[in-house]
Amino acid sequence: MTPRVRCLLAIALIPLINGCSSATYYSQLAGGQWQLLQAREQVSTVIADPQRPVELRDQLVKAQAARNFASQHLHLPDNQSYRLYADLKRPYVVWNVFATPAFSLDPVTHCFPIAGCVAYRGFYAQGAARGEAALQRQQGMDVFVSGVEAYSTLGWFDDPILNGMLNWGDERLATLIFHELAHQQLYVKDDTEFNESFASFVEQEGTRQWRAEQGLPPSDSSNMQQREQFITLVLDTRQRLKTLYAQPLPAAEMQQRKAAEFERMRRDYRQLRNKQWAGNPRYDAWVNGPLNNAKLLPFGLYGQWVPAFAALFKHAGGDWPSFYAEVEQLGKLPPEQRKAALQQWAGR
Repeated sequence: MTPRVRCLLAIALIPLINGCSSATYYSQLAGGQWQLLQAREQVSTVIADPQRPVELRDQLVKAQAARNFASQHLHLPDNQSYRLYADLKRPYVVWNVFATPAFSLDPVTHCFPIAGCVAYRGFYAQGAARGEAALQRQQGMDVFVSGVEAYSTLGWFDDPILNGMLNWGDERLATLIFHELAHQQLYVKDDTEFNESFASFVEQEGTRQWRAEQGLPPSDSSNMQQREQFITLVLDTRQRLKTLYAQPLPAAEMQQRKAAEFERMRRDYRQLRNKQWAGNPRYDAWVNGPLNNAKLLPFGLYGQWVPAFAALFKHAGGDWPSFYAEVEQLGKLPPEQRKAALQQWAGR
């Protein structure tokens, strides 16, 4: 078996996005990952090349400082991931398609033999993602398509810094590196909420320590407060919708009341923005765009257990290796016991 064939067989199983039995889906999955692998080059080579744009080289120098910090101070994996660079000539590496039934917040899940089940389906081409979204809508599903700047192959390959990761500034790039390396540090099969909340906590605490290391002041507390208030607004809407969908109502009435809940969220957002945020429009585009169940899904996936991990980190005395060891033990618990333990930690 040639190295290329071995690589493609591995790609068919890697846990970067969800699986499917269709040959077409696996073909785009393998082809997209192969293109990414072929585009990689050493960051040190790019930095040393005077023919490359100065801005790119400067960004990569700062990215390598953050990458070194991740392993030396946050005790995240020390490997070649994010010491490589790949320009894919597009803003996102994949587009994830989220889908739910019209009157449910339960995501349509897709499963990998190794990574387990996740709440989305990913495509390397935006057109393919839109096509999948259209098919889901034809089946009566609520659908949301989201571009993704980066993902982790959980150590299967050396993941590169992607050109799309450079569009949000130096600190955002550092946070992405921390987040994706956290997935390499620990990944629990079939538990997206656990995995993403863990990585989000490592990203947030890692960024706080990264800023302190550079002598920078803490992040703007008003921005953090607005972010938390917005997330609370969305999660409150999710809870009201969940209560609504549990009622035995005719479809027409259910649809009417569902629409009313989304309008309520828009009103509450405008009140929050105008009265507490001095008119800051940072979430206007998201709120004023089409709203449905699927669009709310990422909020439950990425932040649900962050308070629990924050409490656990404090319990570990702020020591990263001790924290990781405790999180690993949580990950070994049966799902219901793990959830109960997280609820206890979040309550602290």
